[in-house]
Amino acid sequence: MRLPQPLPEALSSVPFTWQEALDAGVSRQRWRHRALGAPSRGIRAPPNGEVGLPKIVRPFTVITPFSAASHATAFVLWAFPGFLPGSHETTIHISRPDTMAIPRRKGVKGHVGQFFDDEITNLNGLLITTRPRTWLDCARRMTIDEITVVADHLLRRPRPAFEDRSEPYCTREELEEMLDRHKGTPGIRKARLALEQARVGADSAPETRLRLALELAGLPEPELNHPTELGFGVVREPDLGYREQRVAVEYEGEGHSEPAQIVRDIEREEDYSRAGWHLVRISKRHMGNDARSAVSKVLAAMQERGWTPK
Repeated sequence: MRLPQPLPEALSSVPFTWQEALDAGVSRQRWRHRALGAPSRGIRAPPNGEVGLPKIVRPFTVITPFSAASHATAFVLWAFPGFLPGSHETTIHISRPDTMAIPRRKGVKGHVGQFFDDEITNLNGLLITTRPRTWLDCARRMTIDEITVVADHLLRRPRPAFEDRSEPYCTREELEEMLDRHKGTPGIRKARLALEQARVGADSAPETRLRLALELAGLPEPELNHPTELGFGVVREPDLGYREQRVAVEYEGEGHSEPAQIVRDIEREEDYSRAGWHLVRISKRHMGNDARSAVSKVLAAMQERGWTPK
C-alpha cells in the first residue's frame, strides 16, 4: 500500500482546518486520505497527533466565524474547581454573538449571547471566554455552593513563592460588573447569591465546601488562612480558624500521606498544642454527606472551648 505524503511539519501533530491545509500546500487528495481523522466538517486530525484539549478545540473556533470556546469547555480549559454537570463530556462548547446563527456542527454544542470585547481572551492561541464570563455562563447548571467554590478560586490571592502569578485571577468588583452587564441571564440569581457568600482566602475547593457547611450548621464564619502568632516566633496559617476559641481546622488532601508531609503535620500539631490551640484535622472521608462528620468534629471542638449556639 502506498504511504500518504507526509504532512507539513506545522500540521503533522495537531488538528487543522481545510483553509490551513490549503495555505500549507496540502493537496485535496491528501486531505481526503483515510489516515486523517475527521472530527467535524472542514477539520482533519493526524493520527497519533497531540490530543490536548486546547489543540482539539482550536480548529472549531477557527472554522466558525466570531466564535470562542465557552461554557463547559472553557470551564475545563481554565481548570476551574467545583462540579459542573457535563464537564467530563467530549462535546465542544463554543459561543458567538447573538447577532449570528447558533453554531451547528458535529461534536459541537453551540451558544449565542451578548459579548463585550473584554469578555473574550486568548489562551495559548485559542479564543476563549474570560474566567469571569465563563463563571457566569456555567452558573446556570451549577449549585450555588459549587458556583461559590469557583468564585473563591477566582478571588484567591496566590502564593508567589509557589505559583507563577502574584495577583488573583479576578476581583470581586470584576465579578459584580459581569453580573451587572448581563441582568436576566439564566443562572444570574444563583451567581449573585454565590458571590455574596464567596470569600478571599480559601486555598482549595474542599476548604470552601467545609466553610459553607460549618456556616450552614450555625457555626461562626471562620478566618481563612490568616497568619496566627502562636508564640516562640511561630506563625501558622490554619485553613479555617477561630481565634477567640483557639480552634484551628486543617483540611488534609492526598499529599498529606507523604512521609515528609507527615513529619511537617506532626510539627504543626505540636505548635498548636504548645500555644493552647485545638487542632481539628479533616480529610476527604469526613466530607461525605454534606460534610456532616467534619461539621461534628469542629462543633465538638468549639463547644469544648466554650462556644454555644446563639
